[in-house]
Amino acid sequence: MTSDNDRRRGLLARLRGRPVARSRGRRRLGAAVRLVAALMLAGGAYTVLAPGASAQENPPLSGAAADGKALFDVSCVTCHGRNAQGVEGRGPSLIGVGAASVEFQVSTGRMPMARQEAQAQRKPEVFSPDEVDQLAAYIQELGGGPVVPAGDNLHADGNVAIGGELYRINCSQCHAFSGGGGALSSGKYAPSLKPATDRQIYAAMLSGPQNMPVFGDNQITPEQKADIIAYIQTLNTDGDPGGFNLGRYGPSTEGVAIFLVGIVALVFASLWIAGKS
Repeated sequence: MTSDNDRRRGLLARLRGRPVARSRGRRRLGAAVRLVAALMLAGGAYTVLAPGASAQENPPLSGAAADGKALFDVSCVTCHGRNAQGVEGRGPSLIGVGAASVEFQVSTGRMPMARQEAQAQRKPEVFSPDEVDQLAAYIQELGGGPVVPAGDNLHADGNVAIGGELYRINCSQCHAFSGGGGALSSGKYAPSLKPATDRQIYAAMLSGPQNMPVFGDNQITPEQKADIIAYIQTLNTDGDPGGFNLGRYGPSTEGVAIFLVGIVALVFASLWIAGKS
């Protein structure tokens, strides 16, 4: 009898426990279903309402940028790669360099390069001004970056005196006080500023080509850039009232010239005096 009673009690206990277990399982399953449904609803809402979700992966280029891409695919893709992402050992990525960098490098003939050198040299430009603008538009739309303001005369409102002070602080260490340029390390050099246009100078300050640092608008404001350009162009158009300028490299070349001329004059004078005595 005792064993039968124990069996009955165990059976009743198991029967009583089953609904509880089922109830807990149902609650857990229901919570999981609700969580999945909420996640799916949130994902669907984001897909529909998120900005740019319906935009194309590669947005269409403007007419000028499309022409620039055609030029790029013919003349630049070998070194800078497809979509300007760069090729290791040949050329860097152009994503983010902006139209300013393209305008400086291409309008001065530094790009395309014929071969890898310590520094790209200025040479006759390969592309016309319109083609330069098209290449710049393509790179700008591809990855953004700094842009040179519109217009050719960017120093009309510049202050020459302030520009001279800014130039001596930020530029003269490499380009010399007269803008004639100078030698740097490892076969590199700071080029002469005499042939540079307003736009090329502005683009160089924005992009920092070769060893030149980048002077963004946070470091040198657009107004100060106009002042510097005004000073440089004043140097380029200023005459040389003293005669031959010796390359405008500063007092060093003048001192060397005076020393050599003076020594030669003294030697000849000494020989002449010795011959007469």
